[in-house]
Amino acid sequence: MKNHLLFNFIVNKENNTVNIQREFAANLDLVWDAWTKPEILDQWWAPKPYRTVTKSMDFREGGTWLYYMLSPENDKHWCKNDYIKIDPKKSYSGLDAFCDENGVTNKDMPRTQWNNTFTENANKTLVSIVATYESLADLEKIIALGFQQGFTMALENLDAYIEQKFKLRSELKLDNTPRVTTYLNFDGKTEEAFNFYKKVFKTEFSGKGMQRFGDISSDAGHPPIADAIKKMVLHVELPITGNHILMGTDAPKEMGFTLTKGNNMHLCIEPETREEADRLFNELSVDGTVSMPMADMFFGAYFGEFSDKYGINWMINYKN
Repeated sequence: MKNHLLFNFIVNKENNTVNIQREFAANLDLVWDAWTKPEILDQWWAPKPYRTVTKSMDFREGGTWLYYMLSPENDKHWCKNDYIKIDPKKSYSGLDAFCDENGVTNKDMPRTQWNNTFTENANKTLVSIVATYESLADLEKIIALGFQQGFTMALENLDAYIEQKFKLRSELKLDNTPRVTTYLNFDGKTEEAFNFYKKVFKTEFSGKGMQRFGDISSDAGHPPIADAIKKMVLHVELPITGNHILMGTDAPKEMGFTLTKGNNMHLCIEPETREEADRLFNELSVDGTVSMPMADMFFGAYFGEFSDKYGINWMINYKN
């Protein structure tokens, strides 16, 4: 995955900056949320084996993100980011610093001014970063502390988060036989709901049954799964009347979801060809709201998601 994504890391000692360009295989909305929502930042910002824990975040001009990086030995390294300017879904800047748990800046350590710009193109999002330091000595100190290695690992965590996010939409389908399914999201009640549906329709779960977030292998490069969601359902399928398939997943806030009534159910169409997938997407989404344009996804499908002009939620999923 990462081999196909742009990544430039250039240290410029003439103007005390680090210039980074990093591409992500996801649309702008998802990437912007990953950089600006604490529940998602906590999953990728710290290089392994550290993890990030947010104490507070006020994402606005003049606001502050206060957090610490927790070591395997449970040592806390406190940091903060004071937000300077925010242009939603385009750019933001902030002044980062080492600090204590109350946000008091450690004046013996360099501060980093971040200027991050987000650009979407062809179903990918480029994040262009300029990290500026007050002096060459500050820049060299940050580099000596392992900034390049640590930040590279953190960005790879974000790749893994994105892949994991899309895995929530994967299906246990081995061919391109056309079908229509219904995809349901729950706030931690998928198991309860699907056991209820199973009893009512007197059918059995397909494939591997209920797959859980805790089943995701840490060896696959995914960020650690929070204990609170390990037992939640990652994916389940249940045939009901007329061979219609109900699919379901939990949508925990720890994974960056904001679940409300109205966005918790989709009609999922699985056409026979890519051409038919594009036709259905283009025609059904006219005057609607596209949340994910058609694109090849990590779980082996050509996939898109939108709400039509009547507010009905759709997924188009062609199995490559």
